Amino acid sequence: EELALSDGVQVAGKVIQQVKAIDARFFIGRGKLGELASRCVSSACTMIIFNNELSPTQVRNLSNFTELKIIDRSQLILDIFATRAVTREGKIQVELAQLKYTLPRLAEKNTAMSRLTGGIGGTGPGETKLEMNKRRVRQRIAKLNSELKEIRRQRVDRRRLRDQKSMPVISIVGYTNAGKSTLLNALTRSRVGTGSRLFETLDPTSRRLRFPSEREAVITDTVGFIRDLPESLMEAFSATLEELDEADLLLHVIDVASPRLEERIKTVNTVLERLGLQDKPLLLVLNKADLLSSEQAGDLSQRLQGLAVSAVNPDSLPPLIEKISEIIWLHFSIRRF
Repeated sequence: EELALSDGVQVAGKVIQQVKAIDARFFIGRGKLGELASRCVSSACTMIIFNNELSPTQVRNLSNFTELKIIDRSQLILDIFATRAVTREGKIQVELAQLKYTLPRLAEKNTAMSRLTGGIGGTGPGETKLEMNKRRVRQRIAKLNSELKEIRRQRVDRRRLRDQKSMPVISIVGYTNAGKSTLLNALTRSRVGTGSRLFETLDPTSRRLRFPSEREAVITDTVGFIRDLPESLMEAFSATLEELDEADLLLHVIDVASPRLEERIKTVNTVLERLGLQDKPLLLVLNKADLLSSEQAGDLSQRLQGLAVSAVNPDSLPPLIEKISEIIWLHFSIRRF
């Protein structure tokens, strides 16, 4: 529901079904599907969103049965990404993921194309691209992959220059909407765009972090993680996520006010493991501590072994800066020498 609202969808209702086995044809049981279709008619709904990944055949069958547009979790996330991408790199990565998602669905000809493809608000690759045959889609994918290779080459050049300047690198990671960009702004006195929407940041943003000792480091904000992040997005954003591999320290920012705190910590750790970064030096930053009592914040810090801060309160940041400095210069000197 949170994803749908973030994409500007007006949610008329939601249905939850626990099943022993997934229905190969419709994903959910035939009886529940009939109930769902009836509710959609009475509520004048125009689409049904599934919080799961559906096969092309399931989308076709569901669309034929309900005569409504069917959106699965992956397509919803792709649609949100498309509205957030700003830079050329971000747009390339989103389009690449969209085309890889669309490719196996182009063979579905029995249902109207408008119901099988395209995002919620027309923010997908566009009708003309979605109607291309598989050969042309593969050509486009190849071209985008080539452009991403060039982006990777440029990144390698920038990293080499950064290493020559003896600048350690800090990367901010965390669940989407945890306050990563706000923390970046607070630490570096910058004005990177922030907001309460999911996936507010898609494009990596780097700034210089100056320590009281007059030393400097590069600190980078990255795309937020989310539960069950589609593999196509992981692949498409590999050029961006590769930045994390170059980091001397990861700041894992957590929204301590989230009712799903433990689940979101686990989600981020799982993604880091998928990227092979589980052994990277990491500091847990418990953000939005101003929403807790001092006793609650202290107990949480002790239990999770992290530092409680509020990105909107500069007075809470000196202990974090001191801890970053302590860790970063130790690991940076080891990496260089």
